[in-house]
Amino acid sequence: MRIIAGEFRSRRLKAPKGLAVRPTPDLLRQALFNVLGSRVKGAVFVDAYAGTGAVGLEALSRGAARVVFIEKAAAAVALIRANAAALNVTPRCVFVQGPAATLAARHPADIVFLDPPYPLSGEYGRALEELGRRPPALAVVQHDRRQELREAYGQLRRTRTLPHGDNCLTFYEPAPPEPEAAEE
Repeated sequence: MRIIAGEFRSRRLKAPKGLAVRPTPDLLRQALFNVLGSRVKGAVFVDAYAGTGAVGLEALSRGAARVVFIEKAAAAVALIRANAAALNVTPRCVFVQGPAATLAARHPADIVFLDPPYPLSGEYGRALEELGRRPPALAVVQHDRRQELREAYGQLRRTRTLPHGDNCLTFYEPAPPEPEAAEE
C-alpha cells in the first residue's frame, strides 16, 4: 500500500497482516481524491473507521490542514501513528480510539470519510444519522455495491454515487436551507 499523489507520492505505508482491516484500494482512493480535487487543500478531514489511515494520510499528502483518525482497534491506531510518524506529519494528526459511528460527528470537519467494516451494515446508518444532526460540508461513504444507503440522513442529502468495481463512493452534503415564505 502506498500514497498515490501529492507531497508523499509513492511512499509506502505499513499494513497489518491478515484480514482484520480492509484498506481502501489504491484505485478507489485515486477516484475519491480525483472527485474531491481542490476541496482537500486546507481542509480538516476526518478518516472514520480509519484502519491503516491510508485515506487520511492521502488527504495530508494532498494538502489537508489536519486529519482526525478515528479507529476502534488499538493495534490499528498504533499502526496509523507509525505511518504518520514515518511521513513526519504527526503534528497535523489527531488520533482517536473508539466507536467511529458516534465520534465522527464530535469532530468539526470540512470532509468526513466513512468506511465501516462491510459486515457491520448498521454502522452506516448510525454514523450518517449522527453526522446529519450537524453535518460537515461533505460526507463520503465507501461501501459495498450491494449496500443500500438512504437518500437522506438528517440534514445530509445524497448528491452523487460513484460505482467502482465491487465498491461505491456515495457523497452527502447538507440540504440547502428552505426558502422563507414571502409575506403578502
